[in-house]
Amino acid sequence: MQTKTTHGLKRLKKALRYSLQGLKAAFNSEPAFKEEVLLAGIMIPLALLLADQAWQRIALIGSVVLVLLLELVNSAIEAAVDRMGTEYNAYAKRAKDIASAAVMLSMLLTGYVWLEVLFFS
Repeated sequence: MQTKTTHGLKRLKKALRYSLQGLKAAFNSEPAFKEEVLLAGIMIPLALLLADQAWQRIALIGSVVLVLLLELVNSAIEAAVDRMGTEYNAYAKRAKDIASAAVMLSMLLTGYVWLEVLFFS
C-alpha cells in the first residue's frame, strides 16, 4: 500500500510550519536555547557592525548560528532520550553527554572565531 505524500509548495509550506513549531518549542521549553537566541540577537548585529570584510561577517555570524543549530540538535536528542524512559541508562547518558559536548565545542569555536577576527586579523 502506498501512502500519498505532498509535493512542491504544499510540502515546503508544511516543512516551514513544522520548523517554526520546532523553533517555538525550543525557545519556550529550553532555557539554554532561549539564552543563546538572545545572545545571537546581540552578536549578529555586532558582527555586521564590527567586521570589515564579508568573510569576517560570515565567520562571526556562522559561528553563532552553529551554536544555535547544535543546541537544537542537543535538545532534540534529549527529548527523544527522555521519551524512552526516566530510569538511568548508560547509553542515554552517553547520547546526552555527547550532544552537550557538541554544543560546548561550538561555543569554544565561536569564542575563537570572534577573538581571531576581531583582534588578530
